[in-house]
Amino acid sequence: MSLLARLDRLPLSRPHHRLLFIGGLGYTFDGMDAAVVAFLLPSVQAEWGLSNAQLGLIGSATPFGFLFGAALAGILGDRFGRRWVMMGALAFYCAFTLLAAGAPNFEMFLVARVLAGMGTGAESAIIAPFLSEFVPPARRGWFVGALAGFFSFGFVGAALIGRFVVPTMDEGWRWAQVLTALPVLMLLWWRRSLPESPRYLLANGRAEEAERVVAAFERETERATGAPLPPVAVSLSEESTVQAARKVGLGSALRFLWSGPMARRTAITWLLWFVITFSYYGFFSWIPTLLVQQGITVTKSFEFSIVIYLAQVPGYFSAAWLGERLDRKNTIALYLAGSAVSAFWLSQMTDPVMIMVSGAVLSFFLNGTYAGLYSYTPEVFPTWVRASGTGLSSAFGRVGSILAPSIIGFFAATWGFGGVFGMTTTVLAVGVAAVLVFGLSTAGKSLEELTE
Repeated sequence: MSLLARLDRLPLSRPHHRLLFIGGLGYTFDGMDAAVVAFLLPSVQAEWGLSNAQLGLIGSATPFGFLFGAALAGILGDRFGRRWVMMGALAFYCAFTLLAAGAPNFEMFLVARVLAGMGTGAESAIIAPFLSEFVPPARRGWFVGALAGFFSFGFVGAALIGRFVVPTMDEGWRWAQVLTALPVLMLLWWRRSLPESPRYLLANGRAEEAERVVAAFERETERATGAPLPPVAVSLSEESTVQAARKVGLGSALRFLWSGPMARRTAITWLLWFVITFSYYGFFSWIPTLLVQQGITVTKSFEFSIVIYLAQVPGYFSAAWLGERLDRKNTIALYLAGSAVSAFWLSQMTDPVMIMVSGAVLSFFLNGTYAGLYSYTPEVFPTWVRASGTGLSSAFGRVGSILAPSIIGFFAATWGFGGVFGMTTTVLAVGVAAVLVFGLSTAGKSLEELTE
């Protein structure tokens, strides 16, 4: 009897929800750590008398570290296991966030922020492909989309810290980073309760361990539902997965991802990650500054930012729900198109309240796109290279987040408020056309059916 068929026929229940919560908390603190930097910049500038160029380096530090962390996590996750990388990345990120909180000078702060970004990048890249390997095909899109939705809680948390901690406490910018490092306390829980992916175990010839994980899932599901387990459907044998397993390095992963029929999947996935990450980080890194330039006070701009961040929550979870009904590629296209329209709408606004409203709608659609993309990406790569494929896609997207602040800063100076979001509209429209023409339909199919 196929272990993977046994795993895929289980209804979504307590063991899956536990994984959702564990992985989701990781994404919450990842999002909080990435977003809180924007609220630290005024305090850090005052602390060390920094120039705008030095502030720009700090703004790019986390995404720069994220790029390398995401790429490295994928390679390590395919070679040494998803669970090990997930926990190690969390510890790494917490350690360097605390180091940044206590940094005595700009240079140490900058290095610590880059290294903390490596930790968040590694964790963000490994969670989705890892946990997607446990979820039945009929609910995988919702599950991974909802998992990504926990990022929104982190952004809202960062906005609240930026409003109520940073400006109200002595050295509040340091305490803000201590708050974002708290998930280190979850490590003990994760070690005890988190199993390794059965698909990874099978692909690496560890069938007995995979059997124990699947059997434990079956027992817990039966207890949680109080009903007999569904019958096992006829499916692919494990043999193809075992045969596909091989040693993964950066070179071998890239050669495979850009060879033959995989090249199209890789190209569209990398393009989508670049488009959404460029637009997203360009928008969120500049929105407080652009609001101030429109005559809104700094305090009021932070309050507006909280409203804009809150719009992420329904954006993520609505897209997670639609991903099963419209298919992932169509959901991504829909939310990218909504983002493009919203960016254009925002570019035409001058009234502060309408800027906030249109910014919140743009936030809704941008984050909904992320929910669809986090679901889609692990589905298009085979098990042996799934973490590498996801990590490298995410890493390429981070090139967009590194370039966005500088490019948008240039356009803001040259074209003004409207020009920034007019350019964003164009970038998003390219993404819509690409996913509709070249994207892969993935809803309702097993990971083996899609890739092996």
